[in-house]
Amino acid sequence: MRIRPTLLSLAAVLAVSFAAQTAAMEVTRNQKILTSAAARAIADACTEWATQNRVSVAMAILDWGGNLIESHAMEGVAANGIDTALLKAKSALRWRRATSETNRIVRTGENLAPAFMGDFPQQGALPIMVDGQMVGAMGVSSGDGEKCAQYAFDKVIGKQAQSATAK
Repeated sequence: MRIRPTLLSLAAVLAVSFAAQTAAMEVTRNQKILTSAAARAIADACTEWATQNRVSVAMAILDWGGNLIESHAMEGVAANGIDTALLKAKSALRWRRATSETNRIVRTGENLAPAFMGDFPQQGALPIMVDGQMVGAMGVSSGDGEKCAQYAFDKVIGKQAQSATAK
């Protein structure tokens, strides 16, 4: 009956090993949250950029979960400006990249999923990154929307790594 003590020892070793692995496993993570004050400051900075460049824009800022936390339309923006900005922001959030990059991917046929998934892969939105973590996205209803958003991010959050196409 030497097998029984050996099996008991093996079972004990496995149980201790499993318990140690479970204790070391992370079950949560820290998620940075974009504050409403920061979102308002980003909108104000984008408005400043647009005023300096003599364009009227509408903008929508989403948190990491896709909730609208700030929107603004300057005087003279088309009636669909906020809707366009919101669609762009949702696309940047879902694909985690500048919408100009998503647009390029769709136009070249590299990936058509954004088009048939109901996204709006048109230039004008960027994900908002803080310390390498995506905390939201900003969409701007203008051909230069990504420049406006990047200016606002740089002013409010500080210089951050740009995506390959957000120049």
